[in-house]
Amino acid sequence: MGGGRIGSPLVSASPHPHEDLLAHLTRTTPLGPGEAARVIAEVLAYFSESTEEYVRRRHGELQARGLTNEKIFARIGAELAVRRVTAPELSARQLRRIVYG
Repeated sequence: MGGGRIGSPLVSASPHPHEDLLAHLTRTTPLGPGEAARVIAEVLAYFSESTEEYVRRRHGELQARGLTNEKIFARIGAELAVRRVTAPELSARQLRRIVYG
C-alpha cells in the first residue's frame, strides 16, 4: 500500500511516528490532528529528559518556590520513583552532585 493521500487527514505521505496514538486522541478528544500531534510531541519531549536534566530543571523550579534543598531533594527523589521511565534511585548527595557538580 502506498503512502499517498486517501482523503483522510490522518493519512499522509509520511505517517506520524505514533499514528495509532494520534488517531486515538483525535477520536476520543476534541483535538484536531495538528493539536493532537503537538500534544504528543510535548509529552514525548517531557519524558525524553535525562535524569540529570530532570533533576536540574526541577531543582530550579522548586528552589524558585522557596523550598530548601533538604525538601527539594526529598521531593525530587520521590518524583523520580514514579516517572514513566523509572530513574535509578539517587541519594540526596547524588542529586546534589547533579545540580552543583
